[in-house]
Amino acid sequence: MAWETIEYEVKEPGIGVLSLNRPRRYNAVSWDMMVELETFWRERLDDLDTHVIVLRGNGERGFCAGLDMKDAMKRTPEMQTDAFYRFQARLARLTLAMRRAPQPIVCAAHGAAVGLGFSFALASDIRVLATDVRFSAAYINIGLGGADMACSYFLPRAIGAGRAYEVMLTGNFLTAEEAQALGMASRVVEREALLETAMDLARTMNEKNPMGLRLTKEAINMNLDAGGLEQALNLEDRNQTLLVARGMLGHGGKSSRYF
Repeated sequence: MAWETIEYEVKEPGIGVLSLNRPRRYNAVSWDMMVELETFWRERLDDLDTHVIVLRGNGERGFCAGLDMKDAMKRTPEMQTDAFYRFQARLARLTLAMRRAPQPIVCAAHGAAVGLGFSFALASDIRVLATDVRFSAAYINIGLGGADMACSYFLPRAIGAGRAYEVMLTGNFLTAEEAQALGMASRVVEREALLETAMDLARTMNEKNPMGLRLTKEAINMNLDAGGLEQALNLEDRNQTLLVARGMLGHGGKSSRYF
């Protein structure tokens, strides 16, 4: 498919790189990008050849500056309440689509990662940050509530409720150093090493059992909301039994899985 606002390339067998591609607009999300991202993530549900996805932003200015307000203001004033609600819901559910994607997502973020761009980073499974990255839950800075685009779900789970309150109520920026100290980042590297560091992590995961990757992502996401230890264990037991049975069927009755 020919994309207009995003780029997608299979860099290596099993590893795809998705690039937000509106560099002149800080990769801000326009209506067209929203539609293309909906399609992209939907296609990944049935993509058995891709095991890991690296998410990045094109250009030097930043990862993603959130919603393109200029583009939005051309559309939203004409929307009735029900149409605006649908628009809001579609934007927000891009983060849900990322969580539903079976492939682990490695976010390689640099420069501005604001609003929906911040949420894209939070919805990813692993975050590699350039030293110049700056995060902001900027929703409250433009007169809206600070809880938007799944930020109120992801951020407290990533950095704890105490700091999440501060970030969302003030709209203040988080630096790469602060994000790493709070446990939000896996790596912080110089800008020139950003993509290769993300690719190295993707290569390590790509060496694993693809079904194991999928079930591990699923288990972590499900257990963030598990009612308790028993529910978490039940899910893990199911996954491991499935993988062992699959290994036995594929190896003449001998499982390659050792406990």
